[in-house]
Amino acid sequence: MSTRRSTYRSILSLQRDTARCRECAEAGYPLESPPVRAPLAGQRAYLFGQAPGAVEGSERLPWRGRAGQTLRRWLDLDEEEFYATFYCASVTRCYPGRAPSGRGDRTPSPREQELCEFWRDRELELLRPGLIVTVGGLALRRLLGLRRLTACVGERYERDGAAVVPLPHPSGASGWLNEPANREQLAAALARVHAELALL
Repeated sequence: MSTRRSTYRSILSLQRDTARCRECAEAGYPLESPPVRAPLAGQRAYLFGQAPGAVEGSERLPWRGRAGQTLRRWLDLDEEEFYATFYCASVTRCYPGRAPSGRGDRTPSPREQELCEFWRDRELELLRPGLIVTVGGLALRRLLGLRRLTACVGERYERDGAAVVPLPHPSGASGWLNEPANREQLAAALARVHAELALL
């Protein structure tokens, strides 16, 4: 049974309720896993992606699959450093299953995204991160309302006093990095992320 309190005093109590959330399943959405949540708390940087993949759904830990390996390589962080640096969250918290086309994972519906927004908002209130890194277009749209990922990658935005730096998604299903100009843009974006991390 899902529990959502009006206020939370600690990120750990919020994480406990997040782990038990079944709002989307109770609303009839075909999910493939229970919620995935960050393994640690207290980080000053917040990483915001789209949704867990199949590996993450199975292990119930964020960024464990191939995309996570690519993202850590981009950021030049080993697994331990990565989880110690970033509180990992996503637009929706459960693995949504494969896309009907068979290519990649299903994009969570707008209603699923709305149901999970509660957890993101409470996390940001409690953590008050100095840096937020969005990963992919959906995370960028849900956090800042910006629609054009390519124009935003590597730029610096602000939300409630936090620096926000958008990155593309590291999924193998994305062809974004096939363009040389986009690879250069990614390199500049990663340099900006490291510069912002150094300020925390």
